[in-house]
Amino acid sequence: MSTLVFFAVIGAAILHAAWNALVKSGADKKVSMGAVVLGHMPIAVVVLFFVPMPALASMPYLAAGILLHFGYQLFLLKSYEKGDLTQVYPIARGSAPLIVALFSVVVLGVQLDMLQTLAILIIGGGIISLALVRKSDGQQNAQAARLALTTGLFIASYSLIDGLGARLAGTSLGFYSWLTIGNGLLMGAYLGVGARAALKTIVTKGRKTFWFGGGASFIAYSIVTWAFTQAPIALVTALRETSIVFALLLGVFFLKERLNLMKVFSTFTTLLGVVLLRFAK
Repeated sequence: MSTLVFFAVIGAAILHAAWNALVKSGADKKVSMGAVVLGHMPIAVVVLFFVPMPALASMPYLAAGILLHFGYQLFLLKSYEKGDLTQVYPIARGSAPLIVALFSVVVLGVQLDMLQTLAILIIGGGIISLALVRKSDGQQNAQAARLALTTGLFIASYSLIDGLGARLAGTSLGFYSWLTIGNGLLMGAYLGVGARAALKTIVTKGRKTFWFGGGASFIAYSIVTWAFTQAPIALVTALRETSIVFALLLGVFFLKERLNLMKVFSTFTTLLGVVLLRFAK
């Protein structure tokens, strides 16, 4: 992985943690999530004037990606209703690189050297160890953990589909722009049928999240989609999950969530994996 790709993905991780914090901090999670997803669309429409159409071979991947992103967003919403940002986000994001790496090696035949494999295992294992975090009453939040792990399966699935699709498309930005428009239409339909009040609120109280959250999310995943075409999907997915470090800081300092030894351990373990990945070939 080149230095440019490495630091671009780190930047995307910071933006990704920021919009997740916006969703979690919002009083109505549907409003926040809907505002972020719909906030992609104005940017995507403008981008389409400057990029070519994705190649026809990428269209099945585009359709699958739209559905998988929508599924991810629904399960993330459910997860945030049951658990803290500093629990839900790490479990969801930590499981994804492990699944992607396993699929890449076993099914796609991707060859990872020992240091790359070790880095992915340390990053994923360090993050997912936060499943052991307990609630304020001392009990493990098993329901939130299950929902977060399901969210992780969606993350792994759309990462693989988007990476393969962007490579076939010949334009990573064009591929993602069309994907996010389709995703936005699905989210708009979902809110229009089941949460009309939330849809109306986005226009008034949700404007900040629409523009800032939507903009941050679009830029973050545009970078990641481009990175999928420049480096192995498994490595990009693992590096993207350094967002746990930034999510942890946002959760503690801005959302006033509790910091404990397990969260600190997980953060430093993740950083160790990042260092190894940086020096891997």
